[in-house]
Amino acid sequence: MIIYQNEHTTVFQSALYQTTSTVVLTKEMVLIVDPNWLPNEVDEIRSYVDSVKGDRDLYLLFTHGDFDHIIGYKAFPGAKTIGSYELSCHPKKDYKISLIQEFDRKHYIHRKYPVEFPVLDIIISKDAEELRIGDTLLTFYKSPGHTPDGLFTIIEPLGIWITGDYLSDFELPFIYHSARAYKETMNTASQILDQHNIELLIPGHGQVTINTAEMKRRLDMSSDHLERLINAVIAKDESAIAALGDEHAFKSSFTEECHKENIRIIAQEYSI
Repeated sequence: MIIYQNEHTTVFQSALYQTTSTVVLTKEMVLIVDPNWLPNEVDEIRSYVDSVKGDRDLYLLFTHGDFDHIIGYKAFPGAKTIGSYELSCHPKKDYKISLIQEFDRKHYIHRKYPVEFPVLDIIISKDAEELRIGDTLLTFYKSPGHTPDGLFTIIEPLGIWITGDYLSDFELPFIYHSARAYKETMNTASQILDQHNIELLIPGHGQVTINTAEMKRRLDMSSDHLERLINAVIAKDESAIAALGDEHAFKSSFTEECHKENIRIIAQEYSI
């Protein structure tokens, strides 16, 4: 369903994990970000894109390679694909596709398009790399930590910030890659807020925001939770570690496993 819309931007949200998909319209292009999850939800995005595309070029941006974010890839044939270099050489492409296939089999889901790992047309190799499409400037910042292949994308002059699986209104850090890299990505996020005129922040899960104070609150929330968890793991403070696990929203076996993985990666990186 659509949870936000203005002249240039439409944000769809799946019923699953509040996962967002974004469509940005400019004079020259239609940019689709992470189309997902369920077939009817992908169909809704595709129908909307078909209704507004006209003679614009179609681009498909992937914030990272988690299977929920690449699941709608082949629903948009002919789109020029964009992603990080790390996504292009992802070491577990077959595994990510197997997760989609297992999800679909488990829930008796049939898709009208093939399930494949994205093949990229435009590969972002450098931090702060720029791509100009007509009057629109896309600036990409590497955002590892959650995964190795993450990208922040700034769309100017619209002031849109696509954050991927960072800076949700409720979701605390899930570290599948590196706690140290996650901290650096939070520093990058802080610099983006200082250096760009951000008018709309769109996370991979949760609600968008147009409020700068809320953007900073989300950054502080993630940074503070991560720093306290690192300190607790280093100190081997089990009560603090347990309390930090209780801070996750929608507490479940899933968040418990994510919390354990956070602890494992922190302990490994900080040689505990």
